[in-house]
Amino acid sequence: MQAETEIRHIETDVELAASFPVMQELRPHLTDSTAYVEQIKRQHAQGYRLLAAWRDDSIVGLAGYREVESTIYGRFVYVDDLVVTGQLQRSGIGELLLQSARQQAARLDCKNFVLDTGLHMPLAQRFYFRQGLLARGMHFVETL
Repeated sequence: MQAETEIRHIETDVELAASFPVMQELRPHLTDSTAYVEQIKRQHAQGYRLLAAWRDDSIVGLAGYREVESTIYGRFVYVDDLVVTGQLQRSGIGELLLQSARQQAARLDCKNFVLDTGLHMPLAQRFYFRQGLLARGMHFVETL
């Protein structure tokens, strides 16, 4: 029997600290759990929300998103982070998290749903295509 997955927003510092190992799978440059909690709290003050996938009281996936407005997309939800713990990838949890973030975008009356993925991540790109997302550009970055 497969464990049931519950998707809900992270609301407390304890839950946020518990999400660190999962986020670290996506963002290995994050090495300090205390600094991570403080950063996510700062981002939350700027509109960032963190959805968690829970199984048996453990966090097994995350989707971090925020509502944004721009001249190119109007009001939209941008997904900053989407990760499922390694042993549960391809289990449908990523799809559940993406659906939940889309529902938030619809609830906020956003017209677009946007995310970026690395060019070096063909499996993630295939997943996003299967989820109905289309590549419409390239994201350019300069480290300052």
